[in-house]
Amino acid sequence: MPERYWIETLGCPKNEVDSDKLVGTLTTQGMAAAARPEDADLVVVNTCAFIESARQESIDTVLGLTEQAGDAKVVVTGCMAERYGDELAEALPEVERVAGFGVPVSIGRKPQDPAVPSFDLLNLPRPASSRPWAYVKIAEGCDRNCGFCAIPTFRGPQRSRTHESILAEVDQLAAQEIVLVAQDLASFGRDQGVGERTIVELVDEVSARVDRVRLLYLYPSDLTDSLIEAILRTEVPYFDLSLQHVSRPLMRRMRRWGDGERFLNRIADIRERAPDAAFRSNFIVGYPGETEDDHDALLDFVEQAQLDWCGFFPYSPEEGTYAYNLDGAVDDALVQDRLRELTELQDSITASRRDDLIGSTLDVLVDSPGIGRSHREAPEIDGVILIGEDHEVGTIARVEIAGAVGPDLVAVGVDPDRAEP
Repeated sequence: MPERYWIETLGCPKNEVDSDKLVGTLTTQGMAAAARPEDADLVVVNTCAFIESARQESIDTVLGLTEQAGDAKVVVTGCMAERYGDELAEALPEVERVAGFGVPVSIGRKPQDPAVPSFDLLNLPRPASSRPWAYVKIAEGCDRNCGFCAIPTFRGPQRSRTHESILAEVDQLAAQEIVLVAQDLASFGRDQGVGERTIVELVDEVSARVDRVRLLYLYPSDLTDSLIEAILRTEVPYFDLSLQHVSRPLMRRMRRWGDGERFLNRIADIRERAPDAAFRSNFIVGYPGETEDDHDALLDFVEQAQLDWCGFFPYSPEEGTYAYNLDGAVDDALVQDRLRELTELQDSITASRRDDLIGSTLDVLVDSPGIGRSHREAPEIDGVILIGEDHEVGTIARVEIAGAVGPDLVAVGVDPDRAEP
């Protein structure tokens, strides 16, 4: 019997891609997937280090799996391993190895010099997708200097893949929907000496191969007319905009571009071109120096923008970032109050926008029996559409919307009680 592995993935879709690359490598080495962690000979934990809560979840998961996995070798990789390699190894003597992004290709502790992480993992082959959709990471690292973000310190500068390697991976995955991801997606190719044309060409090239292309994590200053038109050509008018806040003074302290007026104008421009466009964004609450006026500006923006989906997160101090030593810390209780106010407002907006779809006919990709998504729903992060179970997985089905339950839509002939609360 071949040795068996179990991979536990935490964090963002980019980590899921890394784990898929590990699966491909372990499979070519003759290993097989285990049904449970306790059945595995090797357990790999792909960690997240974006904010404090994510780091704590990573540590708790590692400790839990070391107990659950018994005699299995436990390897810790991912962002925490890259950012805190030696400290993590010292704090977790029960694990076999703490390694950077190349596991198991380039096992080893994080080097002491700030060398660019191995590029091997990004370009490794991966197995065909087990779902009708798949994430494809088109670049690693980031060249921006946002005040709150430590990602460049451990993921390194942006390193874009070649078109050929990306398209080969798309073909290998054999998925109906490809979701392009990167730390700074719209800057793809800039590190290779080319700019906007490259991401536009890539979107067109991928779109020619699959039914759907979706882009996640677009920095607003790089959302050019050419890129908007490329997204609209895919017939998936879904815009995931990395806005973070809207108050101009606070944006300067964040070392970010833009403000609420610019964002609203761009959103209005896209809606004029594509009235059925869907929008998602995320915002940080409680960044150092955030005043009541800043918070009110964000509330006003959320009300005016009427985004389909929106997340709000408390500011997390990250060592090594510009904001780590900034004055103007916001009281935790006040941050929680602001989060509740924003979340309640956005929940009502999302519910209203979902209600507006009742009576419409939508084309949905059937993800699993009875579950589908239109262009308005990104996998794993947005709502879904409950459809009849007679639709074949991986096909595009046309359904009429009869109701809405929370973030989910219900097609005609489907029991609304199937929706999760």
